[in-house]
Amino acid sequence: MTTGQPAAVQIELEGGPTGLPPEIRRQWVPPDLPKVKIPYNGGYEHFERLDVEESGRLVFRWTYRSRIAE
Repeated sequence: MTTGQPAAVQIELEGGPTGLPPEIRRQWVPPDLPKVKIPYNGGYEHFERLDVEESGRLVFRWTYRSRIAE
């Protein structure tokens, strides 16, 4: 039996575009990940980790949108 950090934790993405599907808003990521970048509608939605845990999930809040470079 090993101890330490789990391989992945479930997170919830808060804020950002209202059309972002629920299956994207809840996903599994490495436990030490500080930011998440989601490709969406011709760009990227950027989310940053909060220090608060809600309902056993880590919450990442939307910070900004960037365009995909061509």
